[in-house]
Amino acid sequence: MNTGGGWSMGDPRVGAVMITWNRREEALTSVGRLVALPERPHVVLVDNGSVDGTAEAVAAAYPEVDVVALRENLGAVGRNVGVARLRTPYVAFADDDTWWAPGSLSRAADVLDAHPRLAVVTARILAEPGGRDDPIVEELRDSPVPGPAWLPGPALGSFLAGASVLRRDAFLECGGFNRRLWLGGEEELLAVDLATAGWELCYLGALTVHHQASRSRDAHARRRVGLRNTLWFTWLRRPVGAALRRTAYLARTVPRDRISALAALDALRGLPWVLAERRPVPPRVEARLASLEASQARSRARRYVS
Repeated sequence: MNTGGGWSMGDPRVGAVMITWNRREEALTSVGRLVALPERPHVVLVDNGSVDGTAEAVAAAYPEVDVVALRENLGAVGRNVGVARLRTPYVAFADDDTWWAPGSLSRAADVLDAHPRLAVVTARILAEPGGRDDPIVEELRDSPVPGPAWLPGPALGSFLAGASVLRRDAFLECGGFNRRLWLGGEEELLAVDLATAGWELCYLGALTVHHQASRSRDAHARRRVGLRNTLWFTWLRRPVGAALRRTAYLARTVPRDRISALAALDALRGLPWVLAERRPVPPRVEARLASLEASQARSRARRYVS
């Protein structure tokens, strides 16, 4: 086991998957930072159907990177494609506007080696420029989720894909990211499916990810999809009483505007498949979800605004 992240020839335990869409310059920068890490991860870039030459530019600049050029934008399912191309026991996810600090991937692998029922470790996120803690860090650090005493950090109810290292076998066992959710809060469904299968998730402040939010994003579209996915997740996995309570809370608290109305309509249109695939979590997992409700209500990072 490596104890200091000092792998002179890289760390064969960790691969990396990045998804991108029409952010050529940002993707080039972030991929460059990944391949320069001392761990030298096998990097898979999954391009979600970009039309700005992202895949071609990355392939030309970094021939050692496995570039997958998809014909359509699969959203988070692009990560599933990337994971399928790796054979490393652990996978670090990255976005095209995030980058891992040197040594963090090896430290994550050490922890996952030492805790065989741990499926996900989520890093401290520093907002750039400035290197300040992202608002979500306080919530991760002070997570109220109950967990076993052996966990090396606070137990989590969900995770942030662009700042997490996952156990590949656990990811595959639980089916990866759901194609219907596309992109936006898609981690929550996978997280509870991992917990239901007996896996644990935790926060590790010793790991660091930097995040410089891209200017190339549609805030309204992100809010619409994020709210829709929250409703779908709630109806798919929460018991009836909890699902009704959470739905009523969202109806009271989200902005009363066109974006929220469209998100609700999108969610209602999906009811047939949601009800067909509904699988409420067991009581022990529901207890974790219920423990998060108060912190979610106070959250500065989880607001449905744009």
